[in-house]
Amino acid sequence: MADAYVVRFVGGPLDGRVDSVDMPDDAPKPTVTHVHLHGGPKIVHHYDLQYAVEYGCEYRLRVED
Repeated sequence: MADAYVVRFVGGPLDGRVDSVDMPDDAPKPTVTHVHLHGGPKIVHHYDLQYAVEYGCEYRLRVED
């Protein structure tokens, strides 16, 4: 089994979420997409990988223009 690493999310609907997942063979994905499908319109949020002093790396909500 591969080593686990911690994934932290900042902003949006996943704010404060912390996941522990298996270390992928490749580098972490530069962007993660989260899609809401709660009986209404589809809502899509994008989280971009960024460096954080406290945690190493985290996914931050992309500010859409």
